Amino acid sequence: MNRCFHCLLVALVMTGAPAGLAQSTNTLTLHTDLPDLGVSALRAFAALAIVLAVFFAGVWLFRNGQRIAWRKTGAPKLAIIETRPLGNRFALYVVGYEQQRLLVGSSPAGLTLLSQLPPAAETSGQIAPAAETASFMQCLQQVLKPK
Repeated sequence: MNRCFHCLLVALVMTGAPAGLAQSTNTLTLHTDLPDLGVSALRAFAALAIVLAVFFAGVWLFRNGQRIAWRKTGAPKLAIIETRPLGNRFALYVVGYEQQRLLVGSSPAGLTLLSQLPPAAETSGQIAPAAETASFMQCLQQVLKPK
């Protein structure tokens, strides 16, 4: 206790406190410049919220960045127009690239080009579904005919 009082007294004398204040022992008050605990906690939570917001914004941009890029450049040129699963990891796909359409078969061994379909009829950037269904069935029957 005596040592703490001595350190406090030396600190008061070194800071240029008035001589009367340094000599009187019952009127000493210790004033620190530490911030309030509530303000410190609020700053810490605000910093944590900012860091978490930046992190989740980065995750969202990583997942959805390609969609945003597609909107700027327009619709992608390569698209899977229609898919028909045939069971047991076999499927048929109608794949479109600009005006071309291809019938592709998928199996556990890989992909196989079955045939080229007639060009798609374009109506405001989208393929007409009625012509696509009829063409798909015709091409499928033609491919599956015995040779």
